[in-house]
Amino acid sequence: EGRAPMREGVPLFAAETGGEPIGQITSGSFGPTVGGPVAMGYLPAEMASEGTRVFGELRGKRLPLAVAPLPFVAANFKR
Repeated sequence: EGRAPMREGVPLFAAETGGEPIGQITSGSFGPTVGGPVAMGYLPAEMASEGTRVFGELRGKRLPLAVAPLPFVAANFKR
């Protein structure tokens, strides 16, 4: 969610304030096909359901993220 790209090492939290980190982003960048930032990371299994909202701490602020399945964009070719 939003426009800020989150890169490797950004801690992930279950709540917008307080609490211990529950995971970490391993890779992130701007996704031209999606038209916005995309990132991959590790979360506990109970937090990894599609649509789950988590927060990444970037420059001292926690920004909302939404869990999405891979691939982010479906392939547009016929097999």
